[in-house]
Amino acid sequence: MLLEASIPFMYVARKVRSDALLVVLIAGSVELVVVFARKSLPDIPGTLPAFLGTAISLLLSFKLNQSYDRWWEARKVWGSIVNDSRTLVRQVLTFAESDRATAERISRRQIAWCYALGQCLRGLDWKAGTAEHLSEEDLAHASEHDNKPLALMQQHARDVTALAREGKVTDFQRMAIDETLTRLVDSMGRAERIRSTVFPRTYRLFLHFFIYLFITFLALALAEIDGAWGLAITVAVAIPFFLLEKTAFHMQDPFANLPTDVACTAIARTIEINLRQLLGDREVPPPVQPSEGFYLM
Repeated sequence: MLLEASIPFMYVARKVRSDALLVVLIAGSVELVVVFARKSLPDIPGTLPAFLGTAISLLLSFKLNQSYDRWWEARKVWGSIVNDSRTLVRQVLTFAESDRATAERISRRQIAWCYALGQCLRGLDWKAGTAEHLSEEDLAHASEHDNKPLALMQQHARDVTALAREGKVTDFQRMAIDETLTRLVDSMGRAERIRSTVFPRTYRLFLHFFIYLFITFLALALAEIDGAWGLAITVAVAIPFFLLEKTAFHMQDPFANLPTDVACTAIARTIEINLRQLLGDREVPPPVQPSEGFYLM
């Protein structure tokens, strides 16, 4: 997740360097065509690239809105996970006071679940940040499943059932805990839906085609400007379109292990700190620090 900090120029430059090079090639090619075939080319009115630029702006606006909606939904999902994780641990510590070992096992498993979910959404090693909070039994059980977070959630349900069977929680308390587990599974499903639903690739393909067409007509319309100024103006006008498109492209997948991701690991660390303090741990890890000073993962 990008922070309210100065984003390094080189980070931005790396995002558009290939597009900038392509713009230079297109504009340079158009300049050569104009030089050697000026008489056979029609006059391109300035209103044509202006019209194309306006149309592209509308398309980019739509894509940015849709991409931000996906990113914001993912952020709300993780906000719900924070709240429900705190609620779950508060419930088990309060309702199952007579079985502190089970309550603590569920609490530490919930910490592991948060890390595992973030890692799985990003396609990374699910054990990172997870294994240290799980018993050998839970670790072995989850390893046998394709959906690791779901397997851990089922272990929660089994422990709660055992508490109810032994009379350590009432039926009402069991139902309250089960409702919290259901909300957590629902949040997991919403995050997985965002991760697995691909933004239409053809939209990006057509948008790039229109941008390249705009660049071509803009270079033709600026052909009367001598020297490198026409090329520089074409590049300067085209780069913002590519930057906006790149922004939308990265935001549409908030679990792509990029700086624009929802900060799953940082949120999971916050949950870990909160839950371990509820358990009475005196030594808790510090919050995740920004990577390179301008984003959190």
